[in-house]
Amino acid sequence: MRKAVAYIFLLIIFGVIVLLFWYNEWIYNLPTPIPKNYSMVERGAYIDLPAKLKFHNNKPLLLHFFNPDCPCSKFNIPHFRYLIKEYRNEINFAIVVVSNKKYTSKEITDKFDLDLDIPVLTDSTLPVLCGVYSSPQAVIIDTYQKLYFRGNYNKSRYCSDKKSNYAQIALDAILSKNNILQFTDASLRAYGCELPNCTKEK
Repeated sequence: MRKAVAYIFLLIIFGVIVLLFWYNEWIYNLPTPIPKNYSMVERGAYIDLPAKLKFHNNKPLLLHFFNPDCPCSKFNIPHFRYLIKEYRNEINFAIVVVSNKKYTSKEITDKFDLDLDIPVLTDSTLPVLCGVYSSPQAVIIDTYQKLYFRGNYNKSRYCSDKKSNYAQIALDAILSKNNILQFTDASLRAYGCELPNCTKEK
């Protein structure tokens, strides 16, 4: 009798774990709700960058919108680190922290295990300027300070699907001076965690 009860208990625990995993996967596959007063920023729009992001080295810029408390942002860390290592000679990188909590630059770079000097900003105007309302999101700005790409890193939360490495595809395109690249809806639709103070549409 005790063995039967133990087996049933273990089955219930296992079932709960499977259910939670399925629920998290399902939630992740839903687009992030668009904030009520969201203003779209079109591709090609001029982005008035703060002085800290004006590198003056004629390289495109990738802004990584990151929330340390967002599971999706955490899953994305290894992929973002990989992009930095692969493209740091051709692309400028910066991390934009989007959280109500206060973090130091060192706390953020420690999370990424970075030994590079990458700017970390907490400028709350940047998400609005770039049309970002979720994290993680990639924004690529060309050398004329115009929006080239705003969207997802990958359709997989672990960035394991190389065919949908959207941010990397966009980086390759901008470096090859491909200005007619058409991005899919899946690459542009926001997934992940809502930014602080976003209001869900009703």
